[in-house]
Amino acid sequence: MSTCSTVSRVLDEPLSGTAATARTWLLLEQPGPWGAKALTSSHLDPALGRALEAAAKGTGVRIALIRRPGRHADCGTPTTRHVYAAHTAPGNAWLHSATVRDPRALLDLDFGALGRGEHHTFDSALGARPDAGGPLALVCTNGKRDRCCALLGRPLAAELAASEVQGVWEVTHLGGHRFSPTLLVLPYGYAYGRAEARAVMEVLHGVQEGRIVVEGCRGSSAWERPGQAAELAVRTAAREYAADALSVVRTDGAAPRWQVTVVHADGRRWRVEVAQAASLPPRAESCGTSVLGSPAHMKVLAVHELRTTALAS
Repeated sequence: MSTCSTVSRVLDEPLSGTAATARTWLLLEQPGPWGAKALTSSHLDPALGRALEAAAKGTGVRIALIRRPGRHADCGTPTTRHVYAAHTAPGNAWLHSATVRDPRALLDLDFGALGRGEHHTFDSALGARPDAGGPLALVCTNGKRDRCCALLGRPLAAELAASEVQGVWEVTHLGGHRFSPTLLVLPYGYAYGRAEARAVMEVLHGVQEGRIVVEGCRGSSAWERPGQAAELAVRTAAREYAADALSVVRTDGAAPRWQVTVVHADGRRWRVEVAQAASLPPRAESCGTSVLGSPAHMKVLAVHELRTTALAS
């Protein structure tokens, strides 16, 4: 039986510019089964889930639940839970971690400060500190949102865990399940699609060296989708893979066409023309629907390096 991820792969749907947007990620360990909207349909108190959603709204913080790879029978309430916060902006990317006994402690966080990349209140409220365990590899496995995430994501997470890859967690939702298995790597926040274990290991090795692998990359969650596509295009054109090297500083225009300005840490600049196009032929965008659609994708039309004269004009 055909699945949305099979169709997407066969039609070679572009990956660039499809990552979820979040400057800061807040991750809470929650064992057991997850529903489609995991914050309010898991074994986490639904009232707490709603309160966390309300607290994070409009702050640039995206909350997700995580669990260790493996079987997910309800084993009772954990005595302690891991909590991670990661900010993804270049030049200020960080990953801090803590453990909590009561997840309601997360309501004491200053979500506005977290969204701005300030970790001090996270540290003081939860006793958090910089995480010493290396990058996190978050694999979407929530089959209640789309069966592809379970059918393809869970085996990938299990394979990585069996290979003793550190920092592997299952996560509730990364968007774009038709690109399953999907992966998010923190702290830099780059997402990947159609991931395979060997490629994930290369990605994680690159992150440990402060380097971004662009093959299979959907983009950085630090940017909106036109910026994601533009930044990846500049990385490819300039052969620049250092994690903190590039920033999206300006996006002009509106759908279906933008001009995105990408700046290098050394002062170089590029203007990237990005257009939104419809993926054809129409296809089901999710295994949960029979409605055919034409999902939008980002298409880079041109990459122009700006010289001094162009900057002055």
